[in-house]
Amino acid sequence: MKRAILTALALAALLAPAARAAEYVVKPVTVDDRKAVFGTVESVHETQARARIAGTIKEVSVVEGDKVKAGQRIALVEDTKLVVQLAEIDARLKALAAQRELAEIELNRMEQLRRSAAASQASLDQARTNLTVVTGQIAAMQASRQLVTEQQAEGAVLAPVDGRILKVRSIEGTYVLPGEVIATLAEQTYVLRIYLPERHARFLKAGDPVQVGARGLGSTDEELREGRVRLVYPELDHGRVVADVEVSGLGDFFVGERTRVYVATGERETFVVPANFVSRRFGVYFVRLKGAGDIVVQVGEPMKDGIEVLSGIRAGDVLVGP
Repeated sequence: MKRAILTALALAALLAPAARAAEYVVKPVTVDDRKAVFGTVESVHETQARARIAGTIKEVSVVEGDKVKAGQRIALVEDTKLVVQLAEIDARLKALAAQRELAEIELNRMEQLRRSAAASQASLDQARTNLTVVTGQIAAMQASRQLVTEQQAEGAVLAPVDGRILKVRSIEGTYVLPGEVIATLAEQTYVLRIYLPERHARFLKAGDPVQVGARGLGSTDEELREGRVRLVYPELDHGRVVADVEVSGLGDFFVGERTRVYVATGERETFVVPANFVSRRFGVYFVRLKGAGDIVVQVGEPMKDGIEVLSGIRAGDVLVGP
């Protein structure tokens, strides 16, 4: 029994300096008066993939949410008239090839007859002209075929930029016209777009730091990330200031997803207590006053240096760590 008492006293003596060190004197500090607003994840730029020719959509190779690279084919438009034109040109090329073969044979025969003086120079010149005409017709037809082939290639609807498919606006089997939107894409550079009341316009400027909450609209007890105002738009939207915020890690968010953003709108005095001096039990927050025990406090927004305490303590109070 005596040994246990001596051991307890020895432990108390060892822990006494640590207990005395775990104290915090409450004092007011000046902090940014932050306003919590909702930021919406938006793409810096949105663009559309459009059909370049009229025809029927034969294939759509993407769905909403797919990531694509610039130049990747996302759909195929087929114009059946071009297929018919190509078949017609191929048939005419075959006929012209046969005519050129006959013209070459005729020219060779005329050259032999001319060497033996059995044919006139005019006949030889006529044979050469016939071969030149047929060769020119073949070249013109090949150019026409190349044109139709290029028109067919334009049936491929390509992604104009690297990004993510937001909306596919056409389905297989539908008829589209040139310039019709097939899909809408968002570039993979995302920002948080925030809206603040007009009275806060004078406090907001490009480059200002902001605090960004966790993904989605979960608990307010969240780990904050540092962001920065990228752009403040010069026009009000229904009496609200519009600004874009840059923050890392938005690549995995959905376009249109919301999260909390804390923006500084001035300064104020408050009490900020280190987090290890505040405890929570049954949804209620407590601090331990030296010589008075635990008291209930009301906490505010999360701060970088601790937890803001709105009521329950005053300047000069000494808090003891739990």
